[in-house]
Amino acid sequence: MQNLEKFYGPNAGYVQELYERYQQDPASVDAVTRATFDSWAAEDAGAVAASPRGTGVVPTSPAPVEAHEEDTPAYSRTQVMKIVAASTYAHAIREKGHLGAHLDPLGSEPIGDPALLPETYGLSQEDLAQLSPRVVGGHSAEGVENALEAIAALKQMYSGTISYEFDQVKSPDERRWLRDAVGLNLYHRDPRTAEARRLLQRLTQVEVFERYIHQNYTGQKRFSIEGIDMLVPMLDEIISGAIDSETKEVVIGMAHRGRLNVLAHTLGKPYGAILAEFAHSKHEEGVPLTDSFGFGWTGDVKYHLGAEHLFGEGASVDLKVLLSPNPSHLEFVNPVIGGMARAAQEIRTVAGAPLQDVDKTLPILIHGDAAFPGEGVVAETMNLWHLRGYWVGGTIHIIANNQLGFTTDPEDSRSTPFASDLAKGFSIPIIHVNADDPYACLTAVRIAHAYRDQFHKDVVIDLVGYRRWGHNEGDEPAFTQPQMYDIIRTHPTVRELYARMLEQHKQIEPGEAETLVNDAFAVLEQAKREADEGVYTTQEQKISKRVRPTLEVPPTVSAEQIQAYNDELLSWPKSFTPNPKLARILQRRANALGPDGGIDWGQAEALAFASILAEGTPIRLTGQDVERGTFSHRNAVLHSTDSNETYIPLQHLVDSQASFSIYNSPLSEVGALGFEYGYSVHAPDTLVLWEAQFGDFSNVAQVIIDQFIASGRAKWKQNSSIVMLLPHGYEGQGPEHSSARLERYLQLAAQDNWRVANCSTAAQYYHLLRLQAYNLKNYPRPLIIMTPKALLRNAQSASKLEDLAGGTFQSVLDDQRAQQHPNDVRRVILCTGKIAIDLLAYDKHAHNEDIAIVRVEMLYPFPGEEIKKVLANYPHAREIIWVQEEPRNMGAWSYISPRLSDIVDNTVTIDVISRPERSSPAAGFWDLYIAEQEKIITEASTLPLKQPGGNYVR
Repeated sequence: MQNLEKFYGPNAGYVQELYERYQQDPASVDAVTRATFDSWAAEDAGAVAASPRGTGVVPTSPAPVEAHEEDTPAYSRTQVMKIVAASTYAHAIREKGHLGAHLDPLGSEPIGDPALLPETYGLSQEDLAQLSPRVVGGHSAEGVENALEAIAALKQMYSGTISYEFDQVKSPDERRWLRDAVGLNLYHRDPRTAEARRLLQRLTQVEVFERYIHQNYTGQKRFSIEGIDMLVPMLDEIISGAIDSETKEVVIGMAHRGRLNVLAHTLGKPYGAILAEFAHSKHEEGVPLTDSFGFGWTGDVKYHLGAEHLFGEGASVDLKVLLSPNPSHLEFVNPVIGGMARAAQEIRTVAGAPLQDVDKTLPILIHGDAAFPGEGVVAETMNLWHLRGYWVGGTIHIIANNQLGFTTDPEDSRSTPFASDLAKGFSIPIIHVNADDPYACLTAVRIAHAYRDQFHKDVVIDLVGYRRWGHNEGDEPAFTQPQMYDIIRTHPTVRELYARMLEQHKQIEPGEAETLVNDAFAVLEQAKREADEGVYTTQEQKISKRVRPTLEVPPTVSAEQIQAYNDELLSWPKSFTPNPKLARILQRRANALGPDGGIDWGQAEALAFASILAEGTPIRLTGQDVERGTFSHRNAVLHSTDSNETYIPLQHLVDSQASFSIYNSPLSEVGALGFEYGYSVHAPDTLVLWEAQFGDFSNVAQVIIDQFIASGRAKWKQNSSIVMLLPHGYEGQGPEHSSARLERYLQLAAQDNWRVANCSTAAQYYHLLRLQAYNLKNYPRPLIIMTPKALLRNAQSASKLEDLAGGTFQSVLDDQRAQQHPNDVRRVILCTGKIAIDLLAYDKHAHNEDIAIVRVEMLYPFPGEEIKKVLANYPHAREIIWVQEEPRNMGAWSYISPRLSDIVDNTVTIDVISRPERSSPAAGFWDLYIAEQEKIITEASTLPLKQPGGNYVR
């Protein structure tokens, strides 16, 4: 049945089913199939007649071609079944070979699976020896003479020290390419002697670096790479391939395991600089530790730091490699790397959407085996790979698999057989490889890089090794894994194993490997002498005292220009048909620039964006539902009612000098916000904004906020100007739709690390956006804005054209009505955001001339001087009351209180009016919300009775 040999896997199963139906009743299959089976039976009959006696394969007596099953000789069915079985067996090896692969350097037994045993398919060794190698399908090894040898070759490919999982890949073209890459051995090569010696030298450098630190700085944490030493040569191979592919930049993210070794050998950080950090020299871990110049530098531990390295010389730089800094929160750098890669791939100096070249930048992520399935940010990041706003043309993932998480065994840390199984859900191919087989490791990265180049899709390498020491070098791993560490103590390093192999193959001379070790030690000894002599203590000390930058005020935009932008934003092609109701809503903005005003929040934002684009600053805006806006206030992307066509007016402005991109994000905060942070770091010329669906939800991304946005500059000198738009305000929508947790951002505010604002008018928001965009290079800082919900269309928050065309952002807004009778004011209310509008609306009816309502629009940096100037306008004020909607233990009060005390005379009372202290930020019942809100407004707006002497009493 040689005709059946071209079928394998599911196809073979289908043919087998048809053939069985044919044998039972030839009329049960269609005429074409019946004719095919008839011809096959005739061919078999001829083949049987010609076969010699005594082979044990088939009987010698021929059978008639036309026959029902009861008349059909057993040989025909038996041979077909064995061919189909062998083909199915071969497919199982391709699909499940990794379950039988020898991936553990420590020698544990493979997981195993009955599908990898021939008896599961009713096959014996003799059966396979009698079948053609072609029944295995795919590519048989050279010189293979039968199916038994072909199966052995297939097992070597899929169940050796390297194995593959490709069946989850949905694309037939990709699966075919991957099978060819493996079956044709396209990416495996045994190196020549010179290449082999270079690989041995690299492994020697990797090992000796760790041994030297271990001997000289006993007990100090370094999170050694030992056990997965091949990670460094694998990175070397990827970088070499990237240069060949004319990639311009490689961005790498990894946690601390092996980081110092990667810094030294992949990024070229001098040994002396690293050893100086171990020796506690003056610039250890990101000095100046005291931040003596007040620029907000605190540094970070040595195994969190990043670096940059240029491959090439002078003007002929072929490639830039960047390792991003990362905190101890393991995998949270993953989306940051994605954002950095996307920023590097895009050209933003054009109007419209940015242009993207995914071949320009290659992202690499190095994961831990416990963290890869354990940290949800990994899944969030992998989910981004094919989304249009986040696609980076594929990431190479390497799991640095120690087979252990701190002290926790895999069976306690994941519910899957392999650490990499998460990737299968995203149709990503997986390559498993034994970290003690250098050539298999290099084959793995060659296939991975070629696949990424070909299909621009993620790929995962599961590098299975071990951890020679404890989680850190002060731990004793034998307390929790005694048997494992009995094996590790006597297990030779990959350098030793490789050196032995090269000696056996006569590729190096006896003793040559030890000479390389001695040479590597000598280099490190010299580096230590330089570190001890202070050679590496002066780089950070070269920092001279600088003048702190100040915010530069952007130029004003004329009323005529704003009107022109407005007209363009309200136009679209004649062939485009937006929703009629939406068109009417948008057209109201045409009248908002008239004398009656009415420019709402969304319109002010669009006009700010238009002016920023015209000045040559690109804009990227992302978040959940940002295209329309959670509260239907933005509508930046118009959808045609006649087709799936969209139209983005901000991409079609006549005066635009830069790109504008806007994308709805996945339902994620950690991955999405981390991506935007990385983008902002790598695109410092771009106004990058991320909007939360509700500000409350940003706390899901607290790690990104705490460890990157708030502190990245202090720890790593990593500048970001990301803008976070956080809808905030109490409108009776319950605990999770009221508070963006303003207090948390103010608690994190220090060392001039960011700006925190809570605007009360559309014009203030317009000017604040322009201020941020204008200072991207001069004074880069993140900007946190408490944006409104109910105020988005509130007349009290709306602005007029002259408010936008004139003036600038004001950190503090005085009470215009109270300024007309300042000597009558006895109470100054300080407030921020929505509560200010509620107070102003109440005061408008109360006409209380004893009260001034002052709005603090920029909370951090604290506008102390501006507040002092405003308070000086009210010489007879005896009370300063901070009024907030939030409970007393939340909101801005804890931040404001001590700062007011520093700038206010002690004869003036300072107090707060708010909701009482609560564990939950807001009430879940409308009537309770109304009662609380009315109490706050009434109490704030009602002065105590006067004593006969004219003093106020409570």
